[in-house]
Amino acid sequence: MDYYKLLGLSRAASGVAIERAYRRLARRYHPGINPGDRVAEEMFREIQTAYGVLGDPSRRQAYDRGTGDQPIAEVVTTAVAFEGFDFSAPAEGASAATFSELFADVFQQAARRVTSPASASALEIRLELSFEDAMRGGVFPLSVVRQARCEACGGDGRLSRRPSACPMCAGHGVRRWARGHMVFTANCEMCEGTGQVARQPCRACAGAGVHARSEVVNLAVPAGIEHGARIVVPGRGHAAGHGAPDGDLYVEVEVQPHRFFRREGRDLHLTVPVAIHEAALGAEIDVPGLDGPVRIKLPAGAQAGQKLRLKGRGVGSTGPDSAARTEAGDLIVEVALVLPPIMDERSRELLREFGRLNQMDIRRDFEGVCSVFHKS
Repeated sequence: MDYYKLLGLSRAASGVAIERAYRRLARRYHPGINPGDRVAEEMFREIQTAYGVLGDPSRRQAYDRGTGDQPIAEVVTTAVAFEGFDFSAPAEGASAATFSELFADVFQQAARRVTSPASASALEIRLELSFEDAMRGGVFPLSVVRQARCEACGGDGRLSRRPSACPMCAGHGVRRWARGHMVFTANCEMCEGTGQVARQPCRACAGAGVHARSEVVNLAVPAGIEHGARIVVPGRGHAAGHGAPDGDLYVEVEVQPHRFFRREGRDLHLTVPVAIHEAALGAEIDVPGLDGPVRIKLPAGAQAGQKLRLKGRGVGSTGPDSAARTEAGDLIVEVALVLPPIMDERSRELLREFGRLNQMDIRRDFEGVCSVFHKS
């Protein structure tokens, strides 16, 4: 990675220009402005590293000589030639080059980074849905901030310009440098050995080929989608510069819990309060359903915790097959007995009479257990 190209500058840029380019790009790719954007975070780190080197005069000088802060990774072919000896440089003393330093620039010129912050990358965001919206499904607009292909340069990162002498090699097409008494030459990186520069970094995207853009994506959510499900939108993730394909958008769905319903697979569970007389005598009561109230028949003598199953009143299937989509889970209603408040003596007397008329030993199973504990 060429730090000058990363900041959209030439090697002759002044310290003020470096500072200005850094501040502009740091604002654009700051993680606070691009929350959850991993490409922007990587770009921000690269910009900080580049400024740390080029903003320090001593480190910049070493970088220009190729003696420091050179990232090494994937090896590519480069033309490096040995010209001979330069006896104006000392071979001994503190400033003399070591054996390893003699070939440092050769190997640094033959190294490039494998990854780039502008490479295509998936974009991951979350969509929060109410329980009702998740059950119904539909199309929901999403506001997405992503790295989009630069319109000014078409994602190439460079624009055509009138040919001029390369400022890095002064139009020679090669660059010379010395190590101790040894002198090396290599093709100029900026002009690729031609000595002429006919293209310049795009100012709109600082040579990255991409820039941050906010847009709206209409997301189709299938009915009955579950909490934690992921929806993929091809080609709507981060773009990559230089003609590389765009990444995909991954949307993780978060379904908010419902006040009454509890979902287990395609079944819905619902706890319904039932009065004593309704449970004892039986009744027809209305309970909530996905498509509106549902009338159920409560059998006489219903007990607390008893469950009633209503076939096909649960969540519809989200399968791709049309036949599978017609299947649905069940609505399971659990009875919860509710004792009414006793407000007058007449009600108390009726309950006592009810107990006398319907006597049954409901605690007979406790007798043996109670006697054992009493003896101990």
